[in-house]
Amino acid sequence: MGVLLFPFLCMAQTSLFNGQNLDGWTIHGTEKWYVDAGELICESGPDQQYGYLSTNQFYDNFELNLEFKQEANGNSGVFFRSTLEGTKISGWQVEVAPPCKQNPKEGICPGDATGGVYESYGRGWLIKPDFDKDKNAEDSFYKNVMPTLAQKFPTLKIVCEHITTKTACDFVTNSGDNIAATITTIAITLK
Repeated sequence: MGVLLFPFLCMAQTSLFNGQNLDGWTIHGTEKWYVDAGELICESGPDQQYGYLSTNQFYDNFELNLEFKQEANGNSGVFFRSTLEGTKISGWQVEVAPPCKQNPKEGICPGDATGGVYESYGRGWLIKPDFDKDKNAEDSFYKNVMPTLAQKFPTLKIVCEHITTKTACDFVTNSGDNIAATITTIAITLK
């Protein structure tokens, strides 16, 4: 995973992760954090409790670009504008969860809140996705979550990667200059 930070004041690019080790980072809790093949990896700790990896430096105005892949069930996310005391984190989190693999009749799937914004030890959900409104998760996200996010945080710069639906394209096209996207090509083969 590569993480880059772009401060607005000088527009200099700062790499937070060197791809080799955890220099510049602090581990909080018992989760196992390590670097493998240039990627930052986390595994649950022996007590299955929350744990975090935080930068040693604080940042004010920034653009954070990262790729995130979660392969197992769990409660994951990217915290920003947050503070840590031990393993108690207070602040904002963009929720990241694995795709839903369980039977919907069993309750909420872990991936149902992906893309939502949650304030730990604060107001709770600032923006919670409601994927029951649409069968297509991407359509639901761009109909229900992104407009709220854009309205609550009008100066937040958002780049949506690999959008695939007309709903997403329409949202980005009709938004301000602070919202952009990349498009994924879809190929089909028939036998």
